[in-house]
Amino acid sequence: MTQIKPAELAPEQMAALLCARLCHDLVSPVSAMGMAFSVLDDDDSEDMRENAIDLVRENARQAEAKLEFARIAFGAAGSAPGTMESSELKRLAENYFSTLRPDLVWKVSAPGLEKTAARLLLNLCMTAATSAARGGTVTVEANDDGAGGVRLHLVAEGPKADLKPDFEGALEGHEPEDGFNGRSIQPYYTGLIARSTGGRVTASKGQDRVEFVALVAPKASLAA
Repeated sequence: MTQIKPAELAPEQMAALLCARLCHDLVSPVSAMGMAFSVLDDDDSEDMRENAIDLVRENARQAEAKLEFARIAFGAAGSAPGTMESSELKRLAENYFSTLRPDLVWKVSAPGLEKTAARLLLNLCMTAATSAARGGTVTVEANDDGAGGVRLHLVAEGPKADLKPDFEGALEGHEPEDGFNGRSIQPYYTGLIARSTGGRVTASKGQDRVEFVALVAPKASLAA
């Protein structure tokens, strides 16, 4: 396993690394649109114009889905007080997963989630999707824990589904031996959201399967 040490990240470091993650997610569809526009600008490529237009449409859709998802998962829109309806979270997650290999299986029974729990859920979706990068399914559940808090349960299953050791440590608040990068910062941020509520995130691995459980403490316990 990758050796880990306690993370000591300054706010500006985290902001820069999360921006790097967002840029990583957007560079592919934006670059594809750029290539398509080059075809459209070429008078000698008339026979490829229809394919180029289709490419622009599809990659614009992917970029929009990823930006809208990140706006809640990373942005201020997801940190403001309030509640998000589960139907809206499902829409965001479905659009995001339409750009990825694993399929989304949505089994959220809670009608809505407080904004912090909603941000945590979306970030767990990102981490789970990374674990099933070769395809398969990501099953998402969110339920009241019976004590006023929320229990989030996600399972990533598929060919060679796995959680990298540095990702596993990052969820627990530890920095990889070689430092964070634009990929490993996201699971660290996921665990940080849970810990900020007095909760926690755990991950367990099996054969072609990774299971995530997150607990968000009830508001009353935080106020105490």
